Amino acid sequence: MAMIKLKKGYDLKLKGGIANDTIFDAPVPTHCAIVPDDFTGIIPRMEKKEGEQVKAGEALYHDKTEERIKVTSPVSGTVKAIVRGERRKIEQIVVECDNNDDHKKFDLSSPIDALLDSGLWAMLRQRPYDVVPSPCTSPRDIFVTCFDSAPLAPNLNLVLGEDAAYIEKGVDVLSKLTTGSVYLGCKAGEALQASGAETIEFKGPHPAGNAGIQAGNVKPVNKGEVIWTTDVVTVARIGKLFTTGTVDFNTVVAVTGEQVESPCYLKTVMGAPVKPLLEGRIVDNGKQNRIISGNVLTGCQVKEDEFLRAPYRHITVIPELQKQDEFMGWASLSPKKFSVYRNFPGWLLGMNRKEMNVDARINGGEHAIVMSSEYDRMLPMDIYVEFLIKAIIAFDIDKMEQLGIYEVAPEDFALCEFADTSKLELQRIVREGLDKLKKEMS
Repeated sequence: MAMIKLKKGYDLKLKGGIANDTIFDAPVPTHCAIVPDDFTGIIPRMEKKEGEQVKAGEALYHDKTEERIKVTSPVSGTVKAIVRGERRKIEQIVVECDNNDDHKKFDLSSPIDALLDSGLWAMLRQRPYDVVPSPCTSPRDIFVTCFDSAPLAPNLNLVLGEDAAYIEKGVDVLSKLTTGSVYLGCKAGEALQASGAETIEFKGPHPAGNAGIQAGNVKPVNKGEVIWTTDVVTVARIGKLFTTGTVDFNTVVAVTGEQVESPCYLKTVMGAPVKPLLEGRIVDNGKQNRIISGNVLTGCQVKEDEFLRAPYRHITVIPELQKQDEFMGWASLSPKKFSVYRNFPGWLLGMNRKEMNVDARINGGEHAIVMSSEYDRMLPMDIYVEFLIKAIIAFDIDKMEQLGIYEVAPEDFALCEFADTSKLELQRIVREGLDKLKKEMS
């Protein structure tokens, strides 16, 4: 078994981690929702109308360009609302649960058709472009990450639970879809074994748990090549589908963050409402809270009356504004002041190695890129990040290709964005660059 040690990156230690591995049952949701923006590359065209009945695993909509790619309902019930925004863009589809647990049965004779019809295909990602893959392409390799290294991220072994038994079957299904190998990227000391897959251990700080980072350090993507990435929870769902004939969207969600009184794991369903998951768990200290569906680096800000977003297994709650009128601001000499770099005296006292209180402030405004190689310290890939970002902003296709645009996804730049003294929205820049490049090359 190979071991890859990554030195670049940074483990952001935040208060509000889960101390107890006990999994509690969340309240049974009365309604759930699917947000189309979570499935990058799909333009939704509805198959169900408001008021129509739907089974768990039955298609809500398909892709306008490739009709075989479908996104399905996580629960059985009635389509309560199709919420549209500007230019009639579908922002979310709300399903009112009937709690009948009525699942659609799938024909498993064709692996590709079963994955497409069940909606599990939409949970895969393709590089280049970091989009839902086309069923017409065959990947060179498939990379599966088996751990999440993001701040306060859940332990995927706990999220899997008894479904870990289906990983072997899921790997078997995926191995039939590629001419190459299926790679399992595991945390050092926690390796999973599955026949038909190559297991590689990774040791190092975040973003070591990103599937794209693992792929870049095992077998990078070259121009003209296609790989798929996913996580071990999706692989287990695929295995369960091909064992039982139904798709299971139940999941375990980690509720974490400084503003959570008792961080814990809750068992619920994909797309569940946020409010019941947080009810009675928020610290009452008068602070305004920011609720994030996901982790603090890549998650989406949501309101209490909204729903879990992809990847449907993490909620973080932090203060919105803490110490708004801080004395001397960025020039403060307080030993409690945090910086990734040694810019404040706190590093002498080991503050960077302790759990920290953070809020949602950016602590500065956007300005020109500082060419200091600070991005390179945070991204363990063979890429000149500053030059790639400049090429994306200028949309210089030749330079983008030469600098590795086909290897990356926005999430790979999340840590760079956090540590960026220029305060640039790197994830947005990369996402827009990938979308423009895909449109230009198609």
